[in-house]
Amino acid sequence: MINVSFQGERGAYSEAAARSFFSEDIETVSFATFAEVLDSTTKDKTEYSILPVENSIEGSVGESYDLLYSTSLNVTGEAYHRIEHCLIGTGKIDEVDTVYSHPQALGQCRKFVEEHKMKTIPTYDTAGSVKIIKELNEKNCACIASKTASTIYDVPIIAENIANNLNNYTRFLILSKKESAITGNDKTSIIFSIKHEPGSLYRIIENFHKDNVNLTKIESRPTRTNTWEYNFYVDFEGHQKDSKISEMLEKIKQDTLFLKVLGSYPSAKLS
Repeated sequence: MINVSFQGERGAYSEAAARSFFSEDIETVSFATFAEVLDSTTKDKTEYSILPVENSIEGSVGESYDLLYSTSLNVTGEAYHRIEHCLIGTGKIDEVDTVYSHPQALGQCRKFVEEHKMKTIPTYDTAGSVKIIKELNEKNCACIASKTASTIYDVPIIAENIANNLNNYTRFLILSKKESAITGNDKTSIIFSIKHEPGSLYRIIENFHKDNVNLTKIESRPTRTNTWEYNFYVDFEGHQKDSKISEMLEKIKQDTLFLKVLGSYPSAKLS
């Protein structure tokens, strides 16, 4: 059986995304932090890790991108998982004045929270917030999590579908020590940094245009080492072992201070 590490408690969206991604039975292993999730696979305690990297409402998960820079693991897959937030607790909605959840979930439900004038308390995980609510057992305290978490911890759902936008998806990356073979419908993720020179980023982006490669995402993150310097995270269509992509990466490398290929993997679709 495949072992997959995820961040959070049982019933977390990461765990649900992992079960959806792998067609066979898996054993999920929970960890408190994203760093521990990746470390478990690096040390062969699990075969795969799953990491949330961006949400359609709240944008990128910065901590995940920072860890992608330093990990030795390869990205071998991606998954888009629909997020359906519920307000969970023992009281009625007009009794609730305090809501617990992960900061991303609180942001994704900001309109609902503000409309009901609830105080927010950030937690380490959505499913973990259900455990907190159960232990508190206070009618004025509720949390935001999934239906699955409500069932697992046996705490009632007060309200369903409370996100700002019901078209709410989180993109997850699957990481392992393995590499994915070419499928003909692939995506590649890279990180690079550039010199502070006029046109340096343009020269890199120009390669995608010249080679007719579809660039699907570009984002910058602070380097954490030098103030106001950035790493660029880029996703594009194609596989690194394809000759055209391989040649393009060599050309890009010449104009970068640093380039890391995170991995090539089958491109996923919204489910």
